[in-house]
Amino acid sequence: MENAGIVSLREVTGENWRATLRLAVRPEQQRFVAGDDAPIAAIALAKAYVRAGEVSWAPYAIMAGEGKTEEMVGFVALAYEPESADEYWVFHFFIDRRYQGRGYGAAALERLIELVQREHPRARMLQLVAHPENEPAQRLYTRAGFRASGAERWGEPVYQLALYPAAMSARA
Repeated sequence: MENAGIVSLREVTGENWRATLRLAVRPEQQRFVAGDDAPIAAIALAKAYVRAGEVSWAPYAIMAGEGKTEEMVGFVALAYEPESADEYWVFHFFIDRRYQGRGYGAAALERLIELVQREHPRARMLQLVAHPENEPAQRLYTRAGFRASGAERWGEPVYQLALYPAAMSARA
């Protein structure tokens, strides 16, 4: 696997939202992240705009490189209830088809966990669902420390990661 190098998350704004619409997975992966033919980021950005589920939505572009070589390689959205310790969810997490297999997914997931710990110190549980047939995603999540909870949501297994304050985290 190619070294992912420097990976960061950048908030989706009025300046970069159009670029997120050009990101896509391979056609056979579409059902794992959005369920239809709409651009994945468009669905997530619409949810953020209308505050779907009456939660706060924070969409992020996944960036690789730095300076003039920095490019958008993926997308992820965090949905959360600010007053909750457990209702923090990862949605629409994907790496663009052109950049898959280079380690960007693992690095971006690590950055997202760090971001939640830093910016949402109340959060104690980060959750996500994975399509039952999306074995690469399930392996990625379990390598990052997520564990299958045994529960299902939206017809998919729920994975959970217990969060600890950043100062106490012993992530390697």
